[in-house]
Amino acid sequence: MSYTALYRKFRPDTFADVKGQDHIVTTLKNQLKANRIGHAYLFTGTRGTGKTTVAKIFARTVNCENPTEEGPCGECRICKAIAAGASMNVIEIDAASNNGVDNIREIVDEVSYSPAEGKYKVYIIDEVHMLSIGAFNALLKTLEEPPSYVIFILATTEVHKLPITILSRCQRYDFKRISIDTIADRMRELMDAEQVKVEEKALRYIAKTADGSLRDGLSLLDQCIAFNLGEELTYDKTLEVLGAVDTEVFSRLLRNVLDRSVLGCVELLEEIVMQGRELTQFVTDFTWYLRNLMLVRSSDNLEDVIDMSSDNLARLKEEADMVEMDRILRYIRIFSELSGQLRYASQKRILVEIALIKLCRPDMETDQDALLDRIRQVEDKMENGVVVASGSVTVAPAGEMETGDPVIRQMKKELPKAIPDDVKAIVQKWPSIVGNAENPMKMYLKSAKLSLGGDNRLMVVVEDGLASDYFNAHPQNKEQLELLLSDFSGKEIEVNVQTVQNDREFENNYVDLSQVIHMEIEEEDE
Repeated sequence: MSYTALYRKFRPDTFADVKGQDHIVTTLKNQLKANRIGHAYLFTGTRGTGKTTVAKIFARTVNCENPTEEGPCGECRICKAIAAGASMNVIEIDAASNNGVDNIREIVDEVSYSPAEGKYKVYIIDEVHMLSIGAFNALLKTLEEPPSYVIFILATTEVHKLPITILSRCQRYDFKRISIDTIADRMRELMDAEQVKVEEKALRYIAKTADGSLRDGLSLLDQCIAFNLGEELTYDKTLEVLGAVDTEVFSRLLRNVLDRSVLGCVELLEEIVMQGRELTQFVTDFTWYLRNLMLVRSSDNLEDVIDMSSDNLARLKEEADMVEMDRILRYIRIFSELSGQLRYASQKRILVEIALIKLCRPDMETDQDALLDRIRQVEDKMENGVVVASGSVTVAPAGEMETGDPVIRQMKKELPKAIPDDVKAIVQKWPSIVGNAENPMKMYLKSAKLSLGGDNRLMVVVEDGLASDYFNAHPQNKEQLELLLSDFSGKEIEVNVQTVQNDREFENNYVDLSQVIHMEIEEEDE
């Protein structure tokens, strides 16, 4: 006799066996008990959550000769006929391959004939979103006013593709993703029934990989058992079968990234590739690891949300203290983008290597979160012997960094040694200062940007043209601006007015004080 897959062998026969969908099961049981059965149902939700299974149980129950509170009896003649697929009362249709107008017209014609036995004819249309527009139109009238003995159950994973006219004629039931605990518990029940030894840690990893789908979880479990037939299924063997990577490897990778060690990251990736791990799964799992890191960084009471052992959680908390939130978000963004790129890539390893280098070298990006990381990188280098001050770079005698470092070249234009208090106050209140200016100065200041000169003087950067001519060609206007700022701060303020051609030139040559003024920057010595 041929082998039957676990998800088919243990498909629920009653409502009591359905896991993770209590809100739907309770509603349907109450309808059956009160004899308030609808004529059209829409079951929607992600794959493997029980849509078709619940539809079949419901179809058997409404036709069962001796129904129980938990569904069909399974012993009567009609129940056995439906289970064997020999009953004309339950008709299953795959809309993916029967999506034309003619297919639906056949259903419409059949609806006029009452069931030969039992109470109801139940039509289960799976993947209903695949029907053509013409097929939907052919179904509309019958779906709205079917004979009293007909029930339609439509199932779909993409409910947004259904016409509103179909949605409005159905009772809609949304199937939830099944929790990791529920999937793991169900798999433990089945493994006890099958007398197969499986580590609890292995079951939980499979349950997490299933991503809310019990059917996917059972299929993965089937695959792992087949690979280790007759032996205990351990966590390490599960990782080997699924091409996954142990959590400890992610910790090593993260620490290499935090140390900005490109060599360490590439060598670790080489180790993962040589072990035969699947890179797409690796990227997905590392993104999940970063998500856990983000949650730990955000709060101290998330043990129930993060599914991992106490040892791994302790290590994660240690790493959370080593990295800032904006860096974690940048890492997640880079790997989320990578996950989408890998789907159609032929050279997956190269893309992963590029992503790892981006994590280690924020100067490869121009986003704001990368800029913050670049500033932090320079601060680290300054602590190790590189001094950045007043637009110049000085290397300590024992320094290992060179002034040719691209980050240093860029950041010596971006990060002043200190920002004076009066300049900080002006930047913080800049909108109100501009509001007190007279036109046309107010108009030009609205589009101006603020930076800091090498002598710690406030720098007002304007675009070439009318604004530049207003301040540089007419010194009295610049003096008027200095007077306005002096009145505000109570100190004598000198302003350096610079000209740029466009925003790109400003971004490449100046630091925008409005972006960094909130950061902790060394206060100027009195």
